[in-house]
Amino acid sequence: MPNETDDDRSAPRDVSRRGLFKQIGVAGAAAAMPAVSLAPPVAAQTPAPAPRLEALESLTAAEADILEATVARLIPTDENGPGAREARAAHYIDRALAGALRGSRAAYAAGLAALDDYAMSAKGAPFVRLAATDQDAVLSDLEKNVATGFAANSSAFFNLVRTHTIQGTFCDPYYGGNANFVGWDMIGYPGIRTAAAEDDQRLRKPTAIRKSAYDDPMFTLKGGGHGHQP
Repeated sequence: MPNETDDDRSAPRDVSRRGLFKQIGVAGAAAAMPAVSLAPPVAAQTPAPAPRLEALESLTAAEADILEATVARLIPTDENGPGAREARAAHYIDRALAGALRGSRAAYAAGLAALDDYAMSAKGAPFVRLAATDQDAVLSDLEKNVATGFAANSSAFFNLVRTHTIQGTFCDPYYGGNANFVGWDMIGYPGIRTAAAEDDQRLRKPTAIRKSAYDDPMFTLKGGGHGHQP
């Protein structure tokens, strides 16, 4: 996918990180992690390490490429730090489509194909080859339900992918997203605590805990695997 330029970042975007929480509020993030108070985005000090790539579990390679490009525009990497691409939101979705979200697999197959067809008809190129501003325009058309070629309506597919992108960005890393805890860092979430220390009780800024809830021995995985949702 082409690199985003300074001009791209300064252009209005209906699906930008800046508008994400205005559009969904706390409820969307709460679906993916324990309830917390949102803090301003944390400025990136150093680039996040590249996450390890795993084999696809549900999506085809072509579908995965389209989805990867889509999530990267829904919560983009910008001056505030890493986004959904670095958080491995697409990997979370692919993994969940083989488990708890398997009922949405057909919707993704049809929706990603329709998205790519619409990008070709509206912008003259497959979605993954479009510039960032054109990708944003295509996704905005989906959100506004003016994109054609979708079985039901384009906004339904847009909302489905956006919901799962939010989950994959902010979930417990056990579920395959939030790689290197970039989602938690983005909203200033300090991590899961099983006990409140004295400083926590004084409402001081807590030290970040960077581990999955399932790393704690008090949690027992029932059923194992990734068929469970946060």
